Amino acid sequence: MTETFDIAIVGAGITGCAIARQLARYDLSICVVEAANDIALGASKANGGLVHAGYDPAPGTVKAQVNARGCELYGTWSRELGFLFCRTGSMVLGFNDEDRAHLEKLRQNGLANGVPELSIVGPDRIHELEPRASADATCALWCPSTGFVDPFEVAIDALENAVANGVTFMRSASVEAIEVTDSGEDARFTLATPAGNVRCRYLINTAGNGAADISHMAGAEEFHMVWRQGNIVVLDKEPRTLMPLYPVPTPVSKGVIVTGTVHGNTVITATAAVREPGDTQTYARANTQTYASDVNALLSGARKLVPDLDTRRVVRAFAGGRPVIQGTNDFFIGQSAVVPGLFQAAGIQSPGVASAPAIAERMELVMREAGVELHERADWNPIRRAPDDFDRAPLARKEELIESDPAWGQIVCRCETVPEAEIVAAIRRQPGAVSVEGVKRRCRAGMGRCQSGFCQSRVVTILARELGCDPSEVLLEDAGSWLVEGPLKGVR
Repeated sequence: MTETFDIAIVGAGITGCAIARQLARYDLSICVVEAANDIALGASKANGGLVHAGYDPAPGTVKAQVNARGCELYGTWSRELGFLFCRTGSMVLGFNDEDRAHLEKLRQNGLANGVPELSIVGPDRIHELEPRASADATCALWCPSTGFVDPFEVAIDALENAVANGVTFMRSASVEAIEVTDSGEDARFTLATPAGNVRCRYLINTAGNGAADISHMAGAEEFHMVWRQGNIVVLDKEPRTLMPLYPVPTPVSKGVIVTGTVHGNTVITATAAVREPGDTQTYARANTQTYASDVNALLSGARKLVPDLDTRRVVRAFAGGRPVIQGTNDFFIGQSAVVPGLFQAAGIQSPGVASAPAIAERMELVMREAGVELHERADWNPIRRAPDDFDRAPLARKEELIESDPAWGQIVCRCETVPEAEIVAAIRRQPGAVSVEGVKRRCRAGMGRCQSGFCQSRVVTILARELGCDPSEVLLEDAGSWLVEGPLKGVR
């Protein structure tokens, strides 16, 4: 079976989903093609969710051009799409005169990149802004515009809004080959996938760590992806959310960062080990192991910034990889110089999350400049109504929900107070959850301190019922990750 679209976007990470949402306002047929069975299973899932302000990239780079703008757009995007976004501000802590000189360089970078209200502050102001910051810090770069999000929530919500506006989402559709025809053909590209062939006039490559493979298959630019692995540690919830605290950065990394999250946890992020993924650049086969040495480096670095941080309260450690193009530390956003009609958003490493709305905006501009006709649809709706979050709902709303459906009163995940009805809603959304981890990312069932120890079996039962399958067919995450083998006790 072959389906034809005006545009195909390869990769449903935060970049691909943001671009899909940006282009969904125009009178074009669009398909998002994803190798995995859900949204944001690559680099978008495995990062700390910081919305960096834009003072770190060197002025004149593509990163510099999209970072500050992306950070600015998050306020609008969060209101329209309904995801949680906290703009808390941040500090880069310095401990000596050499650090202070580097902070001044970052401040000048930020001013050149359009970052507002940057200032260097002393010890008194540091502890006024964040009382738990190290007392040894002698200076800090204070940036009021920094914030944080759940990156997979942003990606999911952006694609839900895109799908509501007519975009098609193809899961489990890894691109195995790309045929490029004469520019005179109506459909210039044909993508071969296990889910069927996709023909399109324009192709957008947002495949993350697989971007080099897509470019190669299309006969376009040849570049090599380096797997820059990052380990991340999640701590249990704190009574008060920490402001993001950074060390003075290194040439390849912003260093070990301590930050709060939109749900009240503390995250320590991230190491930056360069590890080759072997004979492939795809996420599924690359190295996502968590290394003790990296975790120890995170904990040690975190205690330098926040000495009273109780690192015994770790509930999760995980790893992912940044899609870095070998030979450059910059983003590649533009039309291919080799294959007209192919548009690339490759090498979207940090600050990819922060830049995503602006990358989408920039991709629209690049396509316009390439002659793609974009006519706004009369029925475009930028608003996505956020589903009910039972844990955060006022008591009166909780009572309304339970009265409307008793399943709202059946708590499945005790750590995060997630009822059965909220899990069902996560599965029935478009696109909805098809795995235990897909449920977790949409409504946090299993995200708490027990990490699914109590609720996973019930989530499996609900998924099996809603998807019309046997519990043994329910996946933890992507293809092949079955949780149950053989009959269950008490289940016929």
